[in-house]
Amino acid sequence: MFRVVFVLDIFNGKVVHAVKGEREKYRSIHEFSCVCSNSEPLYIVNELTPREVYIADLNRLRGTGNNDEIIKKMGWKAKSMLDLGASTMDDVHLGQELAQSVVLGTETATESLLEEACSFYPRTINFSIDILGGKILTNEAEFQIPPIKLVQMLNSYDINDLIILELSNVGTSSGINTNFLKEVVDHSNHNIILGGGIRNMKDISLLKDIGLEGILVATSVHNGSIPLDMI
Repeated sequence: MFRVVFVLDIFNGKVVHAVKGEREKYRSIHEFSCVCSNSEPLYIVNELTPREVYIADLNRLRGTGNNDEIIKKMGWKAKSMLDLGASTMDDVHLGQELAQSVVLGTETATESLLEEACSFYPRTINFSIDILGGKILTNEAEFQIPPIKLVQMLNSYDINDLIILELSNVGTSSGINTNFLKEVVDHSNHNIILGGGIRNMKDISLLKDIGLEGILVATSVHNGSIPLDMI
């Protein structure tokens, strides 16, 4: 079954609307959404009843506190994967306590952390290739390579889902790069999940045909382009 994973970006205890990864421009989701009337994370999960959620703790990503208690409660309501900006094994262990699985991303993780995390939690860790302007967003020398080269390199790691996160498309419903995604599917041994730019059911059908495992989506649910029964 094609997975439509509902994204919840949480900042100061509220769900916010993300645009292009520009965290200073986030606003409460209910100001934008046609499917929820407030921005409380537990309210949204209870009302929309998603099967699976991707949670980003923006406070942890910005180094300004955390939303641990809310995130743990959300994990009781839906299968959850958590991005808390993990850069150490302590972060990974914490994430595994708060959610069903942790997301390591190129923006904050190193190859050595990926290796250690996969050894400790085999087939559990999700890895996100964070792409901005066609290049991988990272400070890790081993990840400063073309995206397809990194996709191939990751075949030797025992990860769960491989996420392709197109940061410049997040929150924009701007469309998808089918040629690039076909290349990713052709070169990867992992389940591929796309985040960023998904517009509607037509895009979902196209991504299924390409061979993706699923998508991360928020904007197209909140604006009504993707029906609630898909999540």
